[in-house]
Amino acid sequence: MFKIFDRYLLRAHIAPFLFGFCTVIFLFLMQFLMKYLDRLVGKGIDVWVILQLIVYNIAWMVVLAAPMGVLFSTLMAFGNLSSNHEITIIKASGGSLTRMMSPIIIVSAFLTLALFWFNDRILPETNLRAKTLMGDITRTKPTFILESGQFSTEIEGYTIIARNVDSLTGLLRGVTIYDLTGMASRNIISADTGTLNFTPDYSKLILKLRNGEIHQLQSGRASNYKIVEFVDYQIVMNASGFSFQRSDIDGTARGDREMKISDMKQIVDESMKYVEIARNNKSKTINSHLDYILHSKMSTETDESRVVSSNFAYVDTSWQARTSRITQRLSFLETTVRSNSFAERDYTLRANQYLVEIYKKYAIPFACFVFVFVGCPLGIISRRGNFGISASISLGFYIFYWACLIGGEKLADRGYIDPWLAMWAGDIIIGIVGIILTLRTSYETLEFLSISKYFRRKVATN
Repeated sequence: MFKIFDRYLLRAHIAPFLFGFCTVIFLFLMQFLMKYLDRLVGKGIDVWVILQLIVYNIAWMVVLAAPMGVLFSTLMAFGNLSSNHEITIIKASGGSLTRMMSPIIIVSAFLTLALFWFNDRILPETNLRAKTLMGDITRTKPTFILESGQFSTEIEGYTIIARNVDSLTGLLRGVTIYDLTGMASRNIISADTGTLNFTPDYSKLILKLRNGEIHQLQSGRASNYKIVEFVDYQIVMNASGFSFQRSDIDGTARGDREMKISDMKQIVDESMKYVEIARNNKSKTINSHLDYILHSKMSTETDESRVVSSNFAYVDTSWQARTSRITQRLSFLETTVRSNSFAERDYTLRANQYLVEIYKKYAIPFACFVFVFVGCPLGIISRRGNFGISASISLGFYIFYWACLIGGEKLADRGYIDPWLAMWAGDIIIGIVGIILTLRTSYETLEFLSISKYFRRKVATN
């Protein structure tokens, strides 16, 4: 019986899981497109390149959408079972809530492991490719366009204006070019007409002019001013950056989100090694300087008692010299301790930054497992199983979990709380709530979990 019910229950989860999963990805995708749309359009970039960028960014959306899909599917499935009184039938047949949840727990455990593998192996590479591709797109300049009566400075070293631009033929009339590429000379070129074209590789811009003049001023002296007339004149200008060029991902520096756990652990170990070195240096510096100061004080007292009766001026001078040396030592001690303290804090924060990403790779997949213990009992308690109730509950828990994740990351990066607590706080809190809800739903007469009943009992016994 239960094998049939297990298959039935798993099938009931598939559609809600896909719906919740795809909905979250869609929302993240819309947010991504609205944020970066201005960088993608108007640059002549091939649609296939934009699709690649979207696919690369979908990877991190998958990691965040999977827990939401689990929560939504458990709420919908168990809510439907409760509204159809199937939960009551199973309990009357000797089944328990934990037994009904067991296939979902097993599947969520496998999903947690799969998501962790994806988070550690696939996500860093897709993040690196997305970062590299976005950088290439950002560096790509839009197509060079001249508008009538407007100056253009898109070509480095040149300012160009055309009084009239024929949009059909591309013919320019009343063209003036300010050539600022020379260090010792300035050229102003004007022509009646002209045409503008790129070379096939978009590396050069060729400007062909007819019937004009070149005004040359060298070294800023009026005596070196010349005017050259021409019938046909051609200017070849460097136009790098107008074509999209792919960079080699091997040459891109990896950040914490583009690294695997093993790589980040090496950085953490190295940072903690430097933290220990800074602490030892600070301790040694303090001990050595304090020993010197104490020794100098004892020496001063000894010398002063030895010569005070014979040569008072000599003793006073010696005491002043030692005081000056002690002051210098104290100043050097303060500077050294402060420097080592700063180094210790910097390396600690660096280690925390990578520890946050390490724990995040564990915590987010584990949320798939935790949300099962929240979704199943809440679905039974709600007894509705409709979209509105499930979506509202899922959204509330997910916003809370997301706030714990983002807030914890910021606090840990600044050194206010430990990285493991920052990343696991959401799982711990929701896990405790889930366990309590599961126990209360499974053992409906479990009074020790009811605070009001507990205190009423205490009062009655007293």
